[in-house]
Amino acid sequence: MTFCLNTTIVKPEEGEEIKNAVILLHGYGGDGKDISMLTLNWKRFLKNTVFLCPDGHETCPINPVGFQWFDLSKDDENYVLNEAHKAENIINKFIEEIKDTYNLKNSQICISGFSQGCMMSLNIGLTCEESFSCVVGFSGKIISKDDISLRLKSKPKIMLIHGNLDEVVSPNYLLDAKDFLIRNKLNIQTLMIENCGHHIPIEASSAALNFIKKNLKTPLLKFSLKYRFFSLSGFVVALMLTISSVQGGIIGLDFFPTIASDIVTIDLKMP
Repeated sequence: MTFCLNTTIVKPEEGEEIKNAVILLHGYGGDGKDISMLTLNWKRFLKNTVFLCPDGHETCPINPVGFQWFDLSKDDENYVLNEAHKAENIINKFIEEIKDTYNLKNSQICISGFSQGCMMSLNIGLTCEESFSCVVGFSGKIISKDDISLRLKSKPKIMLIHGNLDEVVSPNYLLDAKDFLIRNKLNIQTLMIENCGHHIPIEASSAALNFIKKNLKTPLLKFSLKYRFFSLSGFVVALMLTISSVQGGIIGLDFFPTIASDIVTIDLKMP
């Protein structure tokens, strides 16, 4: 199926049935390919999950090869809010297409985003009729608390992550959002990362992955819980065999994406 938004799609391994979806919304001036780099690590731990990374519906005026979810050229709160509402309608249509294509419900979908994408994730996650599995936001904020207060319909589990040195979106917005969400009785977790600017470091990516794993109920997890004794026994046997066959030497591999200012780079380190 062709979606209403141009989308980078990362599917599970061949033969694995799709049981969940993670939607990743890029930041201002970025695109779906940029933020899809997060899936290089995430997909190894989120089996039966399809990752969908759409491009924004508008070309970004300051980066013609990138996109935006709403225009920031005017310093007018009402204008920005109206543009964000337009983007909501388009993204909601996109989500309905995903649900139809993969036969999923909101409870099987995590919606996440960076910077402007985080803002859209919060707007959509808090105003939909049916709660998403969870919402994860990096380096963003609530666009308008007054607007959300009037339209608040669902209360998904939320994780917000921010760098304490963010020079683009002030880290104070994380504290502000946390206070607002707690007052509205939402389940909210936050992580302020030290010495971090406007990007997604390894610590943020790992924390988000663990949160999503905890909230997306995968068939593998259910199987492991049901047969946890046998799974643990098998793991111990495999570990003993590995130890007995390896006499020495350590191999280390760091393969995590880093997203900085909506542009993604990958650090690959091998000894």
